Amino acid sequence: MALDDLKDAVTSADVAKVEPKRDQFGRSYATGRRKNAIARVWIKPGTGKFIVNGRTLENYFPRPVLRMMINQPFSTINAVDQWDVMCTVTGGGLSGQAGAIRHGLSRALTYYEPGLRPALKAAGFLTRDPRAVERKKYGKAKARRSFQFSKR
Repeated sequence: MALDDLKDAVTSADVAKVEPKRDQFGRSYATGRRKNAIARVWIKPGTGKFIVNGRTLENYFPRPVLRMMINQPFSTINAVDQWDVMCTVTGGGLSGQAGAIRHGLSRALTYYEPGLRPALKAAGFLTRDPRAVERKKYGKAKARRSFQFSKR
């Protein structure tokens, strides 16, 4: 009987409604990280304008695979060309920067519209990828590679 009471208490409890986080300009901000890259992302509803470090997305990321990777959160929520994105990204290479922008974009979308969180979470875009380059050890040529062995 106590278990049924507990179950009713849990179902009838008011679940805390998450409030959207927006600034005075109607934008949401989030930080995304991948490898050594850090992306600061601002989003607001618009026409699909995408600015990365003062340049267009096509200009900054010439490879279509990276542009497709960045736009994955929009295609997941069926909102392509409905958001204006402005981001600054530093550190790492182009692949890490694209991953950082995707992570920051997903987080910013959940801050703007908390109802989008389940879809983005299921796609795995809200998880920070912890993989990074292993450090070089002394006595080794690289992180694990040994120097070439010479018998004579």
